[in-house]
Amino acid sequence: MNTLRALLTGAIDYAGLFPPAALDMETATRNYDSYRTGEHAWLLGRFIVPVARLGEFERALPKTTSQGDRWLISALVGADIDHDVATIFGFNKRQHAIIDTVEIKASTIDGVKAVARSVPSLLTTYVEIPLDCNPAPLIVAIHASGLRAKVRTGGVTPDAFPSSHDLAGFIHACVAARTPFKATAGLHHALRATYRLTYEPGTPSGTMYGFLNVFIASGVAYSGGTIRDVAAVLEEQSVLAFHLKDGEIGWGKYLIDITKIATLRSEIAVSFGSCSFTEPIDDLNSLRLL
Repeated sequence: MNTLRALLTGAIDYAGLFPPAALDMETATRNYDSYRTGEHAWLLGRFIVPVARLGEFERALPKTTSQGDRWLISALVGADIDHDVATIFGFNKRQHAIIDTVEIKASTIDGVKAVARSVPSLLTTYVEIPLDCNPAPLIVAIHASGLRAKVRTGGVTPDAFPSSHDLAGFIHACVAARTPFKATAGLHHALRATYRLTYEPGTPSGTMYGFLNVFIASGVAYSGGTIRDVAAVLEEQSVLAFHLKDGEIGWGKYLIDITKIATLRSEIAVSFGSCSFTEPIDDLNSLRLL
């Protein structure tokens, strides 16, 4: 339906190189290439790759990619920002693909400012920040520097998942500061529930957030919801708790029409990283939303 397309078009950044999938480069690039022309290509965002693996990535990149149809890449920058930025621009000159987005960690306001000084403004920059303290000052600094925020919503161990209150605080602060953000890790399912944390047999299970929860929670915050409201949306485990109709989405008294959804996606909740592209689609199909 039109509403789901507005909410999720280009939302899934493919992170097949990362756990729990941890695919080899050949398999990950082959997957992404097939997803770009598949039935659900409208859901697909950028390919995620560390700058340290760009040489390997370039060798695996299909050479049939035309300049007018180049892959869009988000590159993870390491500790040596200046070196990695130079590597990125060298890569872009070869025109097999284009890195237009970078992701980097910072845990202090000074660290955020250092990122802003080192990364040219023509690259969209997401700054991953910790949630073990009030994230609002960091998010304000990110916004003031013309950058975007990034939050880690899980991992392969139970302790990697932030509390719903902490994640809600991050989302609420991004809305208050009008700071776009992306989320990553533990988001390859549509709804919050208990899932196995990795694909290995006998591995532990844990409660994981759903990407629908995160996007709709962002809409609730954007519509004036409190941190408590946002946390409640993040904890919902039934699709019946959400209002999903053609032309609007919502939760409780908070309804977001299709025009506001477009603004929400461009100005607040931009995308989420997932090591699987097929699992989100399978979940949406099982919920009869596709």
